[in-house]
Amino acid sequence: MKHTARFLLSLCCFWLAFSPGNIQSQVKPSTEDPFPLLPGLESSVEFWKKVFTEYSSSQLVYFDPFDMSRIYEVVEVRENSRTPEYINSERKRIAGAHAVDLERVRAQSGIKERTAAGLKRSARHIAQMQQIFRDRSLPIELTYLPIVESSYDINARSNVGALGMWQFMRATGRQYMRVDRSIDERRDPIESTRAAASFLQQSYETLGNWPLAITAYNYGPGGMSRAVAAIESDNLVDLIRDYRHSYWGFAAKNFYAEFLAAVEVGKNVNQYFPELQLDPALAFQEIELKNSLSLLALAKNTGLTRDQLLGWNPALSAQTRSVPAGYRVKVPVDSKAQPVIEVAQSQAKEQPKVVRHQVKRGETVFQIARRYGASVDRILQKNGMPKTHRLQAGTTLLVPKL
Repeated sequence: MKHTARFLLSLCCFWLAFSPGNIQSQVKPSTEDPFPLLPGLESSVEFWKKVFTEYSSSQLVYFDPFDMSRIYEVVEVRENSRTPEYINSERKRIAGAHAVDLERVRAQSGIKERTAAGLKRSARHIAQMQQIFRDRSLPIELTYLPIVESSYDINARSNVGALGMWQFMRATGRQYMRVDRSIDERRDPIESTRAAASFLQQSYETLGNWPLAITAYNYGPGGMSRAVAAIESDNLVDLIRDYRHSYWGFAAKNFYAEFLAAVEVGKNVNQYFPELQLDPALAFQEIELKNSLSLLALAKNTGLTRDQLLGWNPALSAQTRSVPAGYRVKVPVDSKAQPVIEVAQSQAKEQPKVVRHQVKRGETVFQIARRYGASVDRILQKNGMPKTHRLQAGTTLLVPKL
């Protein structure tokens, strides 16, 4: 970029280049799997793989939370019809039909479409994210954790206030990055990845193994330490079986299994979503400020407009007046490239692309939906077909894909 030399001289900064082609492993491969499939979690991992890749958002899966290989029913139901009353009445019906206690029937929505959308956008930042973990000698498989947390959505916000791709709460985020009224690095995919790497590294050093450290991302390192002390075991399966606490519930117990499923899917995108087109990587450089600067002065020095600067730096907002020393400014390698925020916003507004698929003999709507990372419900709606419709070989289906 033409303004690079002037910016370096005026701010006395140093550059950190992020280019997918330059990413190389700096860690010796380990012969020991840091994320073992612990005995007893096999059915849980398989269940979550199906939730991520097979079951549509229009489907509710009723299953046994104590034996997740046991799926009672998969029901097509619209999201606005999934009231607690409806789900509880269905649970009672299914419990009665299968002669089991009500606690052995739980409902889970499919998230196939959300997973596909997340994997699609993950390609924007995954190379930079993996480099951050390599630089700290941490397993790069940890970069698939956002599949569980946010589907790589930098704008994701939970109902309890967790924000960004890595879903940090404000209090926890402040321990690892800038989180205040004018700058919130939870929204920045790179800064929040650095924070997540620090959190996970600290959890691992405290707890001693990755199954516990991963679970601590959901339950908290302090909670995990107390659980280990309570049952005198650092084996996650023992904790799942024996530990009792009001906060130690289904989500915490299943978090590691969900992560293992996410790693399997993230490392094998073509297998689970063979037609999915990944977003192009976003290439940018980072400049660490030696001194604080006003937002307008920073925009002038980078050669970007104010809106472009904000677009490449999601941690900054329209309320930001001064950017502090130490902040790493993101500047595009190509000044004509679409900023991070605009990419996210344009995809959110984007209508699903429609492809034409010629039905082969023996194919089902479910198989076609899985191939394209699409929804069974949307395919049926797009083609005006009832749920009981049987496909005929040679016919052409319109498939709305992500």
